[in-house]
Amino acid sequence: MSTHVSIPTEIQYNKENLDSTELLELYKNMLKPRLIEEKMLILLRQGKVSKWFSGIGQEAISVGVTMSLQKDEYILPMHRNLGVFTTREIPLYRLFSQWQGKANGFTKGRDRSFHFGTQEFKIVGMISHLGPQLGVADGIALASNLQSKKQVTAVFTGEGGTSEGDFHEALNVASVWKLPVMFCVENNGYGLSTPTSEQYNCEHIADRAIGYGMESHIIDGNNIIEVYTKVRDIAESIRQNPRPVLLEFKTFRMRGHEEASGTKYVPQDLMDAWAKKDPLENFQAFLKDENILTEELEVTLKQDIVHEINEHLQMAFDEDAITPNESEELNDVYKPFEYKGVKENSKTNELRLIDAISEGLKQSMEQHDNLVIMGQDVAEYGGVFKITDGFVDQFGKDRVRNTPICESAIVEAGMGLSIAGMKSVVEMQFADFVTSGFNPVVNYLAKSHYRWNQEADVVVRMPCGAGVAAGPFHSQTNEAWFTKTPGLKVVYPAFPADAKGLLATAINDPNPVLFFEHKALYRSIRQDVPTDYFTLPFGKASLLKEGDQVTIITYGAGVHWALETLENNPDIQADLLDLRTLQPLDKEGIYASVKKTGRAIILQEDSLFGGIASDISSMLMENCFEYLDAPVKRVASMETPIPFINQLEVQYLAKGKFEAALKELLEY
Repeated sequence: MSTHVSIPTEIQYNKENLDSTELLELYKNMLKPRLIEEKMLILLRQGKVSKWFSGIGQEAISVGVTMSLQKDEYILPMHRNLGVFTTREIPLYRLFSQWQGKANGFTKGRDRSFHFGTQEFKIVGMISHLGPQLGVADGIALASNLQSKKQVTAVFTGEGGTSEGDFHEALNVASVWKLPVMFCVENNGYGLSTPTSEQYNCEHIADRAIGYGMESHIIDGNNIIEVYTKVRDIAESIRQNPRPVLLEFKTFRMRGHEEASGTKYVPQDLMDAWAKKDPLENFQAFLKDENILTEELEVTLKQDIVHEINEHLQMAFDEDAITPNESEELNDVYKPFEYKGVKENSKTNELRLIDAISEGLKQSMEQHDNLVIMGQDVAEYGGVFKITDGFVDQFGKDRVRNTPICESAIVEAGMGLSIAGMKSVVEMQFADFVTSGFNPVVNYLAKSHYRWNQEADVVVRMPCGAGVAAGPFHSQTNEAWFTKTPGLKVVYPAFPADAKGLLATAINDPNPVLFFEHKALYRSIRQDVPTDYFTLPFGKASLLKEGDQVTIITYGAGVHWALETLENNPDIQADLLDLRTLQPLDKEGIYASVKKTGRAIILQEDSLFGGIASDISSMLMENCFEYLDAPVKRVASMETPIPFINQLEVQYLAKGKFEAALKELLEY
């Protein structure tokens, strides 16, 4: 038997000031998900639903928490929280359609079970990586504070989910920022088959709150009155005094992690003891003893709910199966964005790349009063590269926010801000550090619009690149990790004016954008830049030089390497294409140039295998083969991590290989 899974005590109900109407409402709201679940288990055996994560025995938590919140307050539930959805009164046929992968569901058949959200009912669904929703709740709660809404956000996780790093990051951020979040941990004994004694070594999960300087409460998760009254009072207190609270609900999982896994690993005496503490059966008996629930009323309630279930199930069964539509699938990856060009003014200042980014960011902060900048040391210190220097004086610490060292939670907070109707720019101190926030970037930001029509209005700034003797962990140019992820946009400017205009567009775009800024170019490249706010379109490469011998395709620092090579070889007549954005990619511009010149060389700073040069090369072979007079050439850096010392870094970089490769191609 697990050390932490104790034999439960008998439920003691205290009606407090609850009247009969409220008590019956609690009962009805628990009864409904129980009856739905019982029906789903039958349908599962009949093969009419594909998978089921049972919350039988835990209904009091979902129902009590949901009834404690106001209808316009967000809840972020998990697999076993059917009672959240039913208590928020989502029409059952829509839930049934969701579980059967029908169009009337919330994900158009693209995701299953409770992996969905709905702005209409202020519910934000989970992803299979359990931790990220905790940080997303932080972002929603931050928006509540910034907009003075006095609202609570409730987010659920299980005791297994508290082992993830996201749990620590989210609670730490919430505590430091005094965010109005209720972190609801359903401690139900087992994470799949792993007992709590193998998940954590403190007596209670609530004990962890001490380390975060956070208030916590342990609540009997099977006692609906205790859940409802305690959470109701805590929620009201949080509205008046915004702060995070950790709630540990002691309960038990009476069925398998999902139905296929079973419960053979659970001692029978433990199952028997918790079965006696069933939240619905005990509360039903209590209401009968109090003469609040009669046999007649009980029968009527069950009949009404069963009738509703059957009626709505039939509606879902009668609904047509999803018809695959390729264009609809592709169009839903990104939220539609109508680019509105703002032309540059004639007055210019000569700026370095770093100054242009700073100026563009500042002007976007002036354009969007709902834009928040978050990152390590970005406030008073101005960021390690001083791009946000002075921003706090102009915009205040609410909008220019220092963060703890927690890339994952801050990306997630950006997602939460987007859900709540705000924009964010998240600074990775170095692009290399995005690995610590990789999961929410590629699994949450990238997929949310495709899954449930929720944009992720987040720009992630990525100071990147070698040439500054910073070694393996501060020098990577890791754009290829993201260009292959549908749902993300990737921008990589090489010049100050492009950086300023493209950054403005990135912030206007409601889709997630990875904005790469090459550190070696920050202070080495200067250009006349329009002084006022302006935008540039995505997906449009810049033709820097024109010639008919060869097309050079590159971006970032590679643009300047190519320019230097052409200056040193004035006899080479080349089209030089600066891609500027890698997703979307200017395919037509690339094809047009290569069809004209008949030769193509692609230069990237990243190592060769798996980089964007490989994809562009393949695209050219498939679409321009008959126009080519030579094989497409790729030039990239060595297949090693990036070394520190100068002579090794010079050897590593593609810059030293480009001129010879270009001449070799021209001689083919």
